Amino acid sequence: MPAESGLAANAPDVEAGIGQSRLFNADLAPVPQSRRKWGMLSFAALWVSMSACIPTYMLASSLIGGGMNWWQAVLTIFLGNLIVLAPMILNAHAGTLYGIPFPVYCRASFGTSGANVPAILRALVACGWFGIQTWIGGEAIYKICVTIAGLHPAPAANWFGITGGQFLCFLFFWGINMWVIYRGIDTIRFLLNVKAPLLIALGLLLLWWAWRKAGGFGPILSQPSQFDAGQPQAGKFFAYFFPALTGMVGFWATFSLNIPDFSRYAKSQRDQVIGQALGLPLTMALYSFIGVAVTSATMIIFGHTIWDPVDVLTRFQNPVVLVGSMLALCLATLATNIAANVVSPANDFAHLAPRKISFRRGGFITGIIGVLLMPWKLVADPTGYIFTWLIAYSALLGPIGGILIADYFVCRRCKLNVTALYQTDGEYRFTNGFSVVALISLTIGVLPSLPGFLVNINALSAESIPTSLAQLYNYAWFIGFAVAFAVYLVLRRIAPKS
Repeated sequence: MPAESGLAANAPDVEAGIGQSRLFNADLAPVPQSRRKWGMLSFAALWVSMSACIPTYMLASSLIGGGMNWWQAVLTIFLGNLIVLAPMILNAHAGTLYGIPFPVYCRASFGTSGANVPAILRALVACGWFGIQTWIGGEAIYKICVTIAGLHPAPAANWFGITGGQFLCFLFFWGINMWVIYRGIDTIRFLLNVKAPLLIALGLLLLWWAWRKAGGFGPILSQPSQFDAGQPQAGKFFAYFFPALTGMVGFWATFSLNIPDFSRYAKSQRDQVIGQALGLPLTMALYSFIGVAVTSATMIIFGHTIWDPVDVLTRFQNPVVLVGSMLALCLATLATNIAANVVSPANDFAHLAPRKISFRRGGFITGIIGVLLMPWKLVADPTGYIFTWLIAYSALLGPIGGILIADYFVCRRCKLNVTALYQTDGEYRFTNGFSVVALISLTIGVLPSLPGFLVNINALSAESIPTSLAQLYNYAWFIGFAVAFAVYLVLRRIAPKS
């Protein structure tokens, strides 16, 4: 790999030569060495803060709801994050070495205009996650209002799927997110500083409550797997495990692509590699254990599993504890949402028209699309959360990851012409700004998972296609990554300039 020093220090000179390009704006510019202040602890802290979130809790508890016992669920999450750590570190390399964000990094393989394809696919996924996090925060506010007013609202009976009160609280929390985006990066940094301790404290509170109500950890952790002999799903463990593992990889598949948006601020490759390795897999496993333990306890306490922590918190009898917990959840969710689901898609949308769309406008676009996706339907049940949402978008992002890594590490040997990345007529223009090779590789990488996806959303009947073909969907990220990686290398050798 090339040396880390040299290029970053020249970033201002690079910027001076491309400042008038329509592909350039200040948010997409290479980060100079003087602004590279993220060390190993910064990256570890980033992942501790990002991993300690309500979707992590829901991820683990949904596996319990699907039939796993506590150690099977935690191990599945740990393995998934260990796997996704590899492309995370590899794609972070270009950001650290050249100071470029994700959409600019994509220009080397997809072309200066073609880079909009992976950028927008990644951004739309982030919009979905933005909506999910906003829904969680809005639902917490709704539960606070219901508790204070002493109401017992009837469940929604309309096609929309939620009540008017739930939607108003969702929009209120959405408005707070938009205000933070308007305020800018300093407000985001402040929220991240207070977020991790709050959510960890909230998680420990839930864990203590579960331990006390269930009579210790013994009854909680002794809950059998539904896949054990004599249980309802005996002998079906691996049929559930592999798609679940794909879903766990898909959980951070977005960040495994756009990690250059953060690694561009790293002091060195060593800092980003060790920091991410320390911060991601273990934190995900440890925080998910809280979700596993509390969800298992709900089976003992209430006779059925409750996988949504907001619903669990509503069982607290003390209104002060309930309201305090919900407010802490709202603030923590707000911080995670902005950092994880706004920073990167804002850059991606800005890439569509760098001269017209700023980071702030890109953030507002993210927020609007997040509402239109109706996120409450994405998290309505654990089956849809894992098998429709997580696996479906991993089928898109896996092939993109395969293409980026094949191009940067195999074809280019980690060498990029940074100036040309911002030129409309440079070496990354390919065919009218689009890399035909990358687009074909992406399409072929997605195709194997398409039949299974259509069956999963009931667009096709399971009997209409071979079972073996439909089951490829369960391995969507892995198959898409491998197929796109191989096809890209073959086509690039055949047509290097296409």
